[in-house]
Amino acid sequence: MYATFTMINLGPGMRQEAEKIANQFAPVNRSLKGFIRYNYFGDVETGDYGSLILYESKEDAENALATIGPEMKKTAGDIVKGEPIRRVFEIYEPTS
Repeated sequence: MYATFTMINLGPGMRQEAEKIANQFAPVNRSLKGFIRYNYFGDVETGDYGSLILYESKEDAENALATIGPEMKKTAGDIVKGEPIRRVFEIYEPTS
């Protein structure tokens, strides 16, 4: 299992905008090959918002970033402060 990790900064007090973006992209994420589940999170005070989305394979996760990235830039590009952080991580579960 692999995860895409994305962080953006919208500035303080932008929770409503962050939720709007998450709600817009949730169905897109669910439709992608290998999708398992997603979690969105944020800090209202700093304006940092992010997602951790699980996929069945590394290829699925990388394809998801390639698909979502350009669409996210079109949708939120004018309100995002700085460059988004986007990474793919392998997920493991501890044995104990």
